[in-house]
Amino acid sequence: MDKRKGMGVTIFVLCIGGFFLYAYLLMLSEWSPIVLQLSVLMIAGGILGVIAWIGYVMATTKPSSASITSED
Repeated sequence: MDKRKGMGVTIFVLCIGGFFLYAYLLMLSEWSPIVLQLSVLMIAGGILGVIAWIGYVMATTKPSSASITSED
């Protein structure tokens, strides 16, 4: 349990540090337009990737016998 707790604290500290680094790059550095563009690109890519994954799963999953309805 001690190793797990240490790993949790490490992840927590790294996430807080990452937030402050991101905030610095977005607000105070000369790289802010590029950081903003990359952030929006990653968000759009993530959302479209999830939607594409849902479509792929829907297209490749075999229907179960419970979902087959008779077409009269």
